[in-house]
Amino acid sequence: MQKFDLLASETVYKGRAFTIRRDLLRTPSGAETRFDIIEHHGSVILIPLDEAGNLIFVRQYRHAASVDLLELPAGTLEAGEAPADCARRELREETGMNAREITALGSFYLAPGYSTELMHVYLARGLFPDPLEADADEFLQNEIIPAARALEMSLNGDLPDAKTLAALLLARSHF
Repeated sequence: MQKFDLLASETVYKGRAFTIRRDLLRTPSGAETRFDIIEHHGSVILIPLDEAGNLIFVRQYRHAASVDLLELPAGTLEAGEAPADCARRELREETGMNAREITALGSFYLAPGYSTELMHVYLARGLFPDPLEADADEFLQNEIIPAARALEMSLNGDLPDAKTLAALLLARSHF
């Protein structure tokens, strides 16, 4: 693998959830090119699995896509927050449940062509009620779906959320 050399980097935008930087790179062929990169703290996605083999999904409006999407619960790491702590917090905020067991299943880059966001996947078992107040900008509706049905929905194109699809793939051997 040949290396790209970083020649310059500048912050273009700094927001609440991410920063955008513009990098000037020299390619292995010697040409110069620019990349706009979204710097992100990272995130988590949860697979809340109850004793009956059901998953807790959330339905929420996603403004960028202009649709309500059915997704697994997920959220952004706060500065310095451990992924497992974020997973437990997001589970409580988005589903009203906590878990006796949180198991890391893996991680993946959400969109490595333009973002540094690394998403950590956790299986949550032994669920019990323990709600936290939801974020002020989130309006979520929980939906309980049997795990086998969720896998079927993912294969049929009924779950068009990439992070949900990736997490289900990592978790499928646990259902």
